[in-house]
Amino acid sequence: MHAIEVKQTNSGPQLVWQEVDDPVLQADEALVAIHATTLNRADLSQAAGNYPPPPGAPNIMGLDMAGEIIEVGAGVQGWQVGDKVCALLAGGGYAEQVAVNQRLLMPIPSGWSFEEAASLPEVYLTAYVNIFMEAGFQPGETILIHGGASGVGTAAIQMAKEAGGRVITTAGRPDKVKTCLEQGADLAINYRSEDFAERTREFTNGQGVDLILDMVGAEYLERNISLLKVKGRLVFISTLGGAEAMVDIRQLMGKRARLIGSVLRPRTLAEKTEIIGRFRQQFWDQIERGTIRPVIDCVLPVADAHAAHQRMAAYQNIGKIVLKVR
Repeated sequence: MHAIEVKQTNSGPQLVWQEVDDPVLQADEALVAIHATTLNRADLSQAAGNYPPPPGAPNIMGLDMAGEIIEVGAGVQGWQVGDKVCALLAGGGYAEQVAVNQRLLMPIPSGWSFEEAASLPEVYLTAYVNIFMEAGFQPGETILIHGGASGVGTAAIQMAKEAGGRVITTAGRPDKVKTCLEQGADLAINYRSEDFAERTREFTNGQGVDLILDMVGAEYLERNISLLKVKGRLVFISTLGGAEAMVDIRQLMGKRARLIGSVLRPRTLAEKTEIIGRFRQQFWDQIERGTIRPVIDCVLPVADAHAAHQRMAAYQNIGKIVLKVR
């Protein structure tokens, strides 16, 4: 099969579509012919040599995909050749084929394209596990979502609103602010022209928020903590603005606040299976009705993965960048 391989050069990583070994199918896996995969920021880190895949995962980038089952292992039940599926991956999406444990497969929602279905697993499950499982988001609570126009951000807006929450987001361009509002945000703040902490206090009448989903890290830490209500939760899912910062522990104690660090990729199969099951139980009806649907920035041929990475690295995308394999 063909897959994207990373070639390290003096000018940075180059992504090359070339022949590689076929996946080896295990008894509890399905072999899927990939039609589409998507970019996630973890892919940029892996391409740069800073985020190796977990043990046992393919060395090929790509944390989700959609395609058609072309072979099933002897122990697979409930799935058959010809089924159209999407899946969360620990790696292997930038390829023509991937072997996926049957417990990680999800059906492609009715009426969805392969490109839309590929845009579902990584970002929706990331948003879900952090907002609802790690932080216990409840109806009536207020959430601040940083990076609201990203793949994870748009997914988070949709689910938080469907769950009966009030949503505040940040974004860095007027068109991104517009997208956040279109996805259901009650307030979208352009952090380049406004102080998000000040605007959030104004909007909440000084009360602050119950939950913050943060992908910035150190740069926002002080302001984030200042915005938390008593028993507020701050969930870190990335450190785009730095990984180290000083914390006033007394402020956390006084608010009885919780800081939560979270990753999805290295979790065990059992954990991922639980996340998928709970996500589908809570939101699959809305997905089938179309009230939850991915925001797609663009669709590019997989051979153009390098250009796609450059677009994401420059923060140009709104929603998901999709790589079309077939």
